[in-house]
Amino acid sequence: MRFNRELFSPQELKSMYSLSAQAAARKAENDKEVKAVLDGSSDKLLVVVGPCSADREDSVLDYISRLRPLQEKVADKIVIVPRIYTNKPRTTGAGYKGMLHQPDPIADPDLFKGLVSIRKLHLKALEQTGFSCADEMLYPENHLFLSDLLSYVAVGARSVENQQHRLVASGLDIPVGMKNPTGGDLSVMMNSINAAQHSHSFIYRNWDATSEGNPYAHAILRGYVDSHGTSHPNYHYEDLRRLADLYAAGTYANPAVIVDCNHANSGKKYLEQGRIAKEVLHSARECELVGKLVKGLMIESYIEDGSQKSGEHIYGCSITDPCLGWEKTERLLLDLADLR
Repeated sequence: MRFNRELFSPQELKSMYSLSAQAAARKAENDKEVKAVLDGSSDKLLVVVGPCSADREDSVLDYISRLRPLQEKVADKIVIVPRIYTNKPRTTGAGYKGMLHQPDPIADPDLFKGLVSIRKLHLKALEQTGFSCADEMLYPENHLFLSDLLSYVAVGARSVENQQHRLVASGLDIPVGMKNPTGGDLSVMMNSINAAQHSHSFIYRNWDATSEGNPYAHAILRGYVDSHGTSHPNYHYEDLRRLADLYAAGTYANPAVIVDCNHANSGKKYLEQGRIAKEVLHSARECELVGKLVKGLMIESYIEDGSQKSGEHIYGCSITDPCLGWEKTERLLLDLADLR
């Protein structure tokens, strides 16, 4: 291992690109609204929507700016939290790892510029659109670089069994979604939720840290892949009832699930996301128990449909998993508001 250069601390980066009092107040309002959905004091639907991976500041901000007038149209039924996923897990270790690693996706990795780029992107999104966004907590030690800007964090399918992810999640003051693992074992996800909802003492960034527990840690169902490489969904009515039973068998604060409409639930057939989302809402209407549990949806969406191959340079088109384009996304969210 070679140590290239020492990077700045989270406090130094926050000082360089600081949050205004007005933006901080807006984030606090957003946090309150998201938590209200998850604890049941609001009956709105939480929709975490946006690109599979944030790749360019200009196109990501363009996309998020389009969500603002849409949010106003559906404000009585839906709470939108945009996805700005700036770090990407790679199953084999190969491929684009997100803006943190490559702030310019066609240039060499530069983690120094990457840290600056991801903070600037989340900060501009909040200041320009009023959205405090969601990101994946791929690297728990890096959360502090963005902690004053985010309203939602996801722990991915490859990370959900990791102790450090669980402990750090227990100390956050925003909702944390725990995905079921890639192999589909829901007990792993439930154990992770349980761990995150309790207090812990642990080492974090060379500090002796104590967490109070996060009552807003909850489940994300994203489907799974079996030992033969075949995708299986877990968004159907029977899956949601099973999850309700797992919650009932334990002691959890604010039982909740967000259904990821892409990944293994769609078999990465991105155009299926609308049908899946509507089926989930149908299940929620058919059963009061399921209806109380289902709090929202995750949708992978960008300006252009699909994805692009390396070297194509298509503005607003995903360079990782394929996404719904803007027109289909707008129509879907309007339909979901009508169905809610």
